[in-house]
Amino acid sequence: MTDIIRWGILGTGNIAGHFAEGLKQLDDAELAAVGSRSTATANDFADQHGVAHRHGSYAGLVEDADVDVVYVATPHPFHKDNVMLSLSAGKPVLCEKPLSINTDDTATIIAHAREKNLFLMEAMWSRFLPALAKLRQLLAEDVIGDVQILNADFGFKASGDPSGRLYNPALAGGALLDVGIYPVSLAYMLFGPPSKIASMGHIGPTGVDEQAAIILGGYPDGALAVSYITIRAASPTEATLVGSKGRIHLHAEPGLFRPYRLTLSMPGRPDQHIDVPYEGNGYHYEAAEVMTCMRAGKIESDIMPLEESLSFIKTMDQIRS
Repeated sequence: MTDIIRWGILGTGNIAGHFAEGLKQLDDAELAAVGSRSTATANDFADQHGVAHRHGSYAGLVEDADVDVVYVATPHPFHKDNVMLSLSAGKPVLCEKPLSINTDDTATIIAHAREKNLFLMEAMWSRFLPALAKLRQLLAEDVIGDVQILNADFGFKASGDPSGRLYNPALAGGALLDVGIYPVSLAYMLFGPPSKIASMGHIGPTGVDEQAAIILGGYPDGALAVSYITIRAASPTEATLVGSKGRIHLHAEPGLFRPYRLTLSMPGRPDQHIDVPYEGNGYHYEAAEVMTCMRAGKIESDIMPLEESLSFIKTMDQIRS
């Protein structure tokens, strides 16, 4: 492994641009190449972000000898094919969330990565932010005792254009796979996989879930994770952990997807506000984890393990059904 790890980005959408900007925070990372379905869009992206190698096909990107690891930034339904292409070319992969859109595809991807002995991680970027690291520290120190309830939400008012991605079933549109990932992933971080799931959703005229309420339970200690998600209205987008000794609140600004402020509330004491800012746009933290694992010869992350990604999508499938 070289001192500088060279990244290739597969896809040129908004999320790819955010990741490209995030990599600039890392002195030991280089954005070496970008791949698109057309040379024109690859060139536009490369010019905008200062990328030397540009490929008018995904195959060209993954076969580039100057790429050490691939970030898959395409829409959800294409993750399986794009990850399999990258792994088959011998490239480690960081894949945008969700790893795939259903359990079978996710299991196939994970099995292929393990067969090839290559690193693979789902890009649950918020889990690597300093605020979530601080939250894990507080919980490990038993500051609020046993967490009994997680209450979380994520909602925004999407464009009303029925032809947009969020309203398109063929592009895995809907609230669950777009924003439901955040509160459900937080529940997984706290409690692990649930054995009981209750959910109710509203299916809109295009056939996608536009909002839903979810309860995850059946945990050994009786804890419950309660959340709602919507693409029909702007919600607070925050979370509260209720423990046997106190509470921790993840604030709405800028939101559950990238928190930088916690409030610790203990009975009989003034609230303690804890600022945990992140550098840049925050996308480099997950990239740094990938590079740390690669240098250590690991093929998965302890913070975002593959078994959790597989169990997570099983839960999402059950909620969706």
